[in-house]
Parts: sequence; structure tokens; C-alpha cells
Amino acid sequence: MGLILTQIEKVDDISKDDFINNYLIPRKPLVIKNMTKNWPAMEKWTFDYIKETVGDITVPLYDSSKADPSKPINASAAEMKFGDYIDLIRREPTDLRIFLFDPIKHASGLLEDYRSPKDLMGGFLDKYPNMFFGGAGSVTFLHYDIDLAHIFHTHFHGKKHIILFDNKWSTRLYKIPFATYALEDYDISNPDFDKFPALNGLPGQETILEHGETLFMPTGMWHWMKYLDGSFSISLRAWDKSWTIKARSLYNLTIQRKFDDYMKKTFHAKYMDWKERLAVKRAEESIGK
Repeated sequence: MGLILTQIEKVDDISKDDFINNYLIPRKPLVIKNMTKNWPAMEKWTFDYIKETVGDITVPLYDSSKADPSKPINASAAEMKFGDYIDLIRREPTDLRIFLFDPIKHASGLLEDYRSPKDLMGGFLDKYPNMFFGGAGSVTFLHYDIDLAHIFHTHFHGKKHIILFDNKWSTRLYKIPFATYALEDYDISNPDFDKFPALNGLPGQETILEHGETLFMPTGMWHWMKYLDGSFSISLRAWDKSWTIKARSLYNLTIQRKFDDYMKKTFHAKYMDWKERLAVKRAEESIGK
């Protein structure tokens, strides 16, 4: 049977009422092709412009290797000058990514180049939104965002393959306890269903996000992303109106994260091995439920 993946709906434009009633309230993902048509970034944000504007600061880099159980989540694998990294991803494939980098803090002029989609909804969070850079072939592992925000994810200068799953499938995705990411021992784009049977028959959605297109990802949506070209994205985040979700976000960011970091520092690989065994046990128990 395999994964049951359907295409995420794409629209050229959308009205506020249509967006709220058919996507925001039911928490349904959507690709908006023309949301960026009035952004100066559509013309200005070339690799050369970003490189020149941000400058030669040192940035943390992440790869596709499995996380070190003794380190906190999002620990970097290497460092590089930003300009050198841009040259790298333009030149050749690499699995190195820049994750949760905030270049706008270093180049405030970039704030003038994009627009939050306040014509569709309110509650936007970031004065300095995050940007993500990746080389051709690099992969963002399967996870959902710890703060449980709604995300408008816009891509530039290439294509990105994206697979999404509703948060209700967390257990069958082999969710790691006390974390917001999945077991890293499988490739969700080509899983081994004999080894990971809970994935078999799992419904999800996918798309190829192209230059200038914006993906709306509702709160708690699991996402996996693969850069098909050396390229970059910007994510604009907005709060969900639900106070229950806001409370879960606060719990994730404080109690859960601090507990998880403490246990990693104290018990190292033993703690991670226990979490992975529990993720597998729970996933296999969920089959057929």
C-alpha cells in the first residue's frame, strides 16, 4: 500500500474569507502562488544581493546525520562564513543547511522586501522572521514546530519537495517522546515498510514548492523538506487563536525542552535509546487502532 500522498491544493490568489473558512479554521495546508507578487524580494533577493547585504558573518550549519544524543536539539554540525556557504550551494550539491538563521537581524533593510499576509489573517509573531538555506539534496528531517505557530513558508531560487502529515498521526510517525521530531532511522520519502510498518497506509500531502510560491502550514503540521536545488526560504509565523494551543506551545518551549535537555546531559545515549525504543513500541501498538 505504502504512503497515501495527495497533492496540496495550489491557488493563484485567495480572499480572506475563503482562506479563513476553508484553510485556517479547518487547518488545511495550501500553496498560494501569487502571495509574493508585490514583494520587492521577488526581484531583489538574488544570491548575490543576499550575500552582499548580510555580510561575511559566521553561521552554524546542519547536515543529514542523526542527532548526537548527548547534545541539545538543533546542535550544529559545522560553521562557515555566510558568503562562502552561499557560494557552496550555488556551485554544487551539499547536505549542509542553514537552519533557523536570522539574517535580517544583521541586515535590517531586508525587512522592507517582504510583506506579512495580514490581509489573510492576524497574529504574526516575528519582527525578524527566520530564513532557511540548503544545498541541492539537503533534507530537513521530519518534525513539527515546537512553538505550534501557523507558518507561511515562501521559497526562492529553486524547487523544494515537501511532505506534510496531520499532527494526529504523530504516534504512527514514530514520534520521539518529549520532542517534536520523529525517529531518524527512516526516509519518509522512501520508507522501509517492513521495518517501519506503522507508516504503511499513512495519509499525507505533498507538493513541489517553486520560486515565489508560499506554503501555508497550519499549527502542529509535521513536515519533511528536501531542497531539489541550492535555494532558500523565509518563514512568517502567526499565533493560533486557541489558548489551548498557546498553552501547549509554552509547555513545549519551557518544561518539555528543559526536561529533555537535562535528561540528555545526564543519561546521554541511554536516554535516547530508551526514547527510540518507546517510539517504536507506541507506533507498532497504534497499528489498526
